[in-house]
Amino acid sequence: MSVSSEVNYALKMLQYMRAGARVNSRVKLQLEWSEGGATHTVECCTMDISPNGCLVIAPQGFAVGQKLRVKNESNQKKSEAILIWRGHEGRTGWELGVELVHPPEDFWGVVF
Repeated sequence: MSVSSEVNYALKMLQYMRAGARVNSRVKLQLEWSEGGATHTVECCTMDISPNGCLVIAPQGFAVGQKLRVKNESNQKKSEAILIWRGHEGRTGWELGVELVHPPEDFWGVVF
C-alpha cells in the first residue's frame, strides 16, 4: 500500500470514527446494489448506528465508494448509502462502515 493510500485510508477512518453519537444496536438490514444490469441483495446486521450511518457485518465485502441502498428490516425504511470504510473479514463476515445519504429522519426509530 502506498503512503498516499495509507494516508487516505487513515483520513477516511478518522472521519468515520468521528461522525457523531453512536449507539450499540443490532438492527437487521438489507443491502442492495446494482451490478452488471442486475440488482443484488444481502442481509446483514448492524453493530452500531448513528444518525449518519452504521457499522455492519455483512457476508461479503464491497469496494470503498460502492453505492448501496439500505433497508431497515424492522420498519421497512430505506436510504441511499455509500460504503466509506471496509474492515477485516471475520468469522461472521466483513466489517463495513456505511454512510447514509439523506436518510428519513426516523430511519433507525431511535432518538439520538
